[in-house]
Amino acid sequence: MANPHLTAGSVWRLHHAGRETARLTVTGTDMPWTHARVETLPGFEEFRSVFAEQELAVDEEDWDRLDTCDARIRGALTMTFPDGSPVAEFMLHIHADNTAGWRWHDEPFAEPTPEPDH
Repeated sequence: MANPHLTAGSVWRLHHAGRETARLTVTGTDMPWTHARVETLPGFEEFRSVFAEQELAVDEEDWDRLDTCDARIRGALTMTFPDGSPVAEFMLHIHADNTAGWRWHDEPFAEPTPEPDH
């Protein structure tokens, strides 16, 4: 059975401090990635530079910087499914051409287990 959240035209929403800042209209999927057209709303522009830095980190294969960008995005923004329910965890890329790709999980990503002190 197809996931109704992934149907072309479904709208996922991005929020900051309880305010909707972007709408992500699904254009297709390439599992595990979902792709969309992005409609930015007031409040989104303050995050545009983080997404640009994230894209540059990917291009330069700077994985530590990418992890930092992803953490900043997830720390500041929340995402909801088309039915309005919260997405527990996501990895989102919004590109300069206002397209997006993301993957999500129903439960928060596990924090890395710290190495024991010897």
